[in-house]
Amino acid sequence: MMAGINAPNGAIHDIGYQRYRGERLGRSYIRKSLYAHGLRTAFGFGRSGKAKIFPWFVVGVLLLVAIIMVVIRSQTGLSPTTYVGFTSSTSLLPLLFLATSGPELVSRDLRSKVLPLYFSRPLGRSDYAFAKLAALISAAWLILAVPLTVMFAGAAFSLPAHKIWHEFTQYLQGLVGAAILAIVYSVVALLIASLLNRRMVAAAAIVAVFLVTSTVGNAISVLVGGDGDRIGRLLGPQPLVQALNQWLLLGDPKDFGNWGWIFTAVSAALVAACVALLSLRYRKVSA
Repeated sequence: MMAGINAPNGAIHDIGYQRYRGERLGRSYIRKSLYAHGLRTAFGFGRSGKAKIFPWFVVGVLLLVAIIMVVIRSQTGLSPTTYVGFTSSTSLLPLLFLATSGPELVSRDLRSKVLPLYFSRPLGRSDYAFAKLAALISAAWLILAVPLTVMFAGAAFSLPAHKIWHEFTQYLQGLVGAAILAIVYSVVALLIASLLNRRMVAAAAIVAVFLVTSTVGNAISVLVGGDGDRIGRLLGPQPLVQALNQWLLLGDPKDFGNWGWIFTAVSAALVAACVALLSLRYRKVSA
């Protein structure tokens, strides 16, 4: 007879496995979560203390400028600038904010090669890009909207009741101007950041694109003369946003003639092109 085969001793353990019976939140919930996480990331929440320094430095400077405006107005009775003018005069600070926050939202994921994890879930590639873009636009708008609100609150307490409504309409114009800046700046910044996986390089590239295009536009404005000033404003996001806000919110539309509509068309085309290229970028990125 053959010798018996000694089977190893074994036991079956009940580990309590059960099928998931809860609600499956799906794609919409993922988009919302990605947006919320992106908004927190833009301000440094969930990151190291060092990562919070620059975003909150920008926020602090903008708030300080707003408080100074309130103090000057309370002492003199005159506003040093309009709400739209505040957005235009401090436009460099939102640019620097976006130059650091934009790469933080997308360049880190590219460098860490975690996009396959995102796309393994029921999350479309465009969903990822648009959630990040919405978070960046919201963050850029908030850093301007809060100081504008401080300025309005300071003015409302010092004005007679019959003038508060007029002040409120100007405040709303400022919020609209801030939204225009946030949208145009953010789409350009995030598109540039999505092409580079090194955050410092992406930040430098964003600043360079904005400053170089503005410099070229200013040079054309000076050299050409006449309509050269308005032509030069079409060549960069910064002068383009300033011209659009001036036409829509500050100046008399008749002073701009057809140029106001040209500023609007070019701004819309720039935003649409950047959104389309951003979506295309994430369709092509390896996963």
